[in-house]
Amino acid sequence: MDNFMPDVDDEQLLSLIDNFIQTASSRRSALEGVIGLLSSNYKHFNWAGIYILEGEVLKLGPFKGMPSPHTTIPTDKGICGASFKEKTTIIVPDVKSDSRYLACSTLAKSEIVVPIFKNGEVVAELDIDSNYPTAFDERDKKVLERVALRLSKLF
Repeated sequence: MDNFMPDVDDEQLLSLIDNFIQTASSRRSALEGVIGLLSSNYKHFNWAGIYILEGEVLKLGPFKGMPSPHTTIPTDKGICGASFKEKTTIIVPDVKSDSRYLACSTLAKSEIVVPIFKNGEVVAELDIDSNYPTAFDERDKKVLERVALRLSKLF
């Protein structure tokens, strides 16, 4: 959305992310840094986190925003589970109209979930909520899929 333009352009942000991943002291530090960069540069990202596959559940890793009641999500539940199963990015313009949505905040209006792949399998996901309806568009999808590709190097 044009009114949600980031503080830096996408290429600058991706360059910052590349640098952060290359210089971080640990995977957790890299993940925290990337979530921080996304949260601080995209005004419509009100909650951003990474869920990491552990067995049959997605476990919440680093995040920015209010604490989530969903620290683990079965791979067959919620928008995260749907993205995991379908191996594709899912944009939900209105979370109240999607029965798969697992409510984390009464303020959340829309969500995007982007899978992170390793060897063709989903190993983690970027999960981002917005307090604005229809906040995510094709531009968000494209840049977040490029972020996910970079994050895949950490797994």
